[in-house]
Amino acid sequence: MDLGLKGKNAVVTGGSRGLGWAIAEVLASEGMNVMLIARDKGALDTNAASLQTRFGVRAAAHAADLTDIPQIEAAAAAAVTALGAVDVLVNSAGATKRGDFFALTDADWDSGFGLKFFGAMRLSRALWPALKKSRGAIVNIVGLGARMPGADFTIGGSVNAALLHFTKALSTVGTRDGVRVNAINPGVFETGRLQQSLRSAAEQANVPIEKAAEVLLGKLGVPRFGKPEEVARLVAYMASHHAAYMNGSAIEIDGGSQRNI
Repeated sequence: MDLGLKGKNAVVTGGSRGLGWAIAEVLASEGMNVMLIARDKGALDTNAASLQTRFGVRAAAHAADLTDIPQIEAAAAAAVTALGAVDVLVNSAGATKRGDFFALTDADWDSGFGLKFFGAMRLSRALWPALKKSRGAIVNIVGLGARMPGADFTIGGSVNAALLHFTKALSTVGTRDGVRVNAINPGVFETGRLQQSLRSAAEQANVPIEKAAEVLLGKLGVPRFGKPEEVARLVAYMASHHAAYMNGSAIEIDGGSQRNI
């Protein structure tokens, strides 16, 4: 299927590693020019050069702390300057701390909301004029914790639920302005964050770390963990004209681990 993305322009946060990097790779493979935003300048520069070499697209990198408002505004301006236009924004940055509720500090909560929620909100706001001009799309990478509360994931679940609410609310503005706003709720994927989930599973089950994958898969009720490119391909579809009637949607890609209606 030709997604019709060739020559269009995407901004991807969290593009230094994990799902953000996989998303940038797939979008570039579809012919999109890409601006990568994250904190790690070295990784961003390496990734941008890789995209240009392998896919022949324009790829730029901008290092920024997305918890800092001036840096967010500078990143948005840099993206418009580098790309000329912005057709797609993928908010993929942000990790939250797991742990016993009473052991989590106010700083942990501030950090969790600061990057994943407020970073996505502020960058969406900063790039909205460019997205409105291109009649573009936003895809927020959220997570199953939004709909599956867990005692050891109070920060992440709360952040994700807020981001889903934001997605739905902003999609209504998007109906007026011609910008589609959707979300993806990934399950457990083979990224660097999987190790944190495995450690948590091992601690909860009181088993060696070598048994953690088996325990976690059993808890999820799925045969395997997801591959990052599976999320990335869904992002590409949702960013394309084939998903033109999709607005305010939140799609699960989790192997079936969420079983509520």
